[in-house]
Amino acid sequence: MYIDITSGLVKEARQHLSPNCDSRPDEFDISLIVIHGISLPPGKFGNNYIDQLFCNQLNPDEHPYFNDISDLKVSSHLLVRRDGEVVQYVPFQKRAWHAGDSCYKTRDCCNDFSIGIEMEGEDETPYTDIQYQVLSELIQSLIKEYPGLNEKTITGHCDIAPGRKTDPGNAFDWERLNKLILS
Repeated sequence: MYIDITSGLVKEARQHLSPNCDSRPDEFDISLIVIHGISLPPGKFGNNYIDQLFCNQLNPDEHPYFNDISDLKVSSHLLVRRDGEVVQYVPFQKRAWHAGDSCYKTRDCCNDFSIGIEMEGEDETPYTDIQYQVLSELIQSLIKEYPGLNEKTITGHCDIAPGRKTDPGNAFDWERLNKLILS
């Protein structure tokens, strides 16, 4: 995948830019990739609700679950849908609002220095083959373009916000991802 380092955009991604971002404290400090899992409503795939959530357009009347989340101001840099489509919401030099209260090793506020990648899925549902392939290609491209990233600077939302978050969940195959990244 081609990343335009100037714009911070993935050429192959569908661009659906979110207002839920701001400037990083240091736009050159990109040193972590956070993998998330998301489905809206929970357990449902293949709709436009994630786009709507990240762009503040989620209608709370469309599903009871949306009542609690429609006012959230959240985003991620990327989404890998179950069919392999990549959607980009925030350019990489900007801070996406994906990690919340978080800590990686000794560093708090992971949004400041991370790239958030959402996988369309849920904790106990296996992710698709094409998702792993696309995710590994994205990560390889990110590592190539951003010197602060490598195969050891990838973590799950559950690892930076333990007790608060569980995604990408037990169904996410870290070993499989690592093998694909290194191949």
